[in-house]
Amino acid sequence: MTSWTPASIPDLTGKSAVVTGANSGIGLPTALELARHGARVVVAARSAEKGGAAVETIRREVPGAQVEYARIDLADLASVREFAAGVGDVDLLINNAGIGMISRQETKDGFEMQFGTNHLGHFALTGLLLPKLLARPGARVVTVSSDAHVVGKLDFDNLDLERGYGRLSAYARSKLANLLFTLELQRRAEKAGTGLISVASHPGTTATNIVKLGPLQPLFGLFFKSPEKGAHPSLYAATSPAIRGGEFVGPKLKILTPSESARSEELARRLWDVSTELTGVRFKEIAYS
Repeated sequence: MTSWTPASIPDLTGKSAVVTGANSGIGLPTALELARHGARVVVAARSAEKGGAAVETIRREVPGAQVEYARIDLADLASVREFAAGVGDVDLLINNAGIGMISRQETKDGFEMQFGTNHLGHFALTGLLLPKLLARPGARVVTVSSDAHVVGKLDFDNLDLERGYGRLSAYARSKLANLLFTLELQRRAEKAGTGLISVASHPGTTATNIVKLGPLQPLFGLFFKSPEKGAHPSLYAATSPAIRGGEFVGPKLKILTPSESARSEELARRLWDVSTELTGVRFKEIAYS
């Protein structure tokens, strides 16, 4: 498994990929490699300036690449709906965008920002794109989580974290939610008899802008892996024929074991129901009868 490199990615001609947060961090090299191997790639990002720059970067690296920018703000459900309505075919959905360890803020819809962006935004996006994914044989959803999920806790009586907010604990909670969602999506897809594969990835400690260090930010890259290396688990999860639904791909492409909480079907179902209520997005095609 460790011999895998992005050069191992099969020909993706005819496939379409959506990568959230593809303007920077591990999202950009993820989008770049998918385009390099023939996929049509949608760079989904909030900033038109940064998204457009990412498109130009990919086109310089891969002349003739099929790549375009489309705006999405995962902290605004109206924006998520607008984006989903404008997307064509989708074979690969990479739920990559994320924020981390910020002071307490709220999304446009009033959710705690890290939970609202990292989990609820991607939950809604996946549900809205589900009919398009199910129409494509071999479709995959890859959701980026983190080993921080191990210390994450979900208190459904305090989802907005108006009590006891902590930057790291809020981030860990959102990453736990990402894994619970990934595994529940796979269970529902299997029970409905679809061929959809839902996988999670963990990039490892990577030099991206998700952590804000102020004037010390340039030092971050001296001690941690590059975004290009950090993108490997996502790319492997999205393209390797060896991947099985419900797996959690980590650094060095090891298949990781999620925490006991992340594997809880009861917790996953409750989170799914709450997320459906909060976002108004229902996965009708794979709903439990």
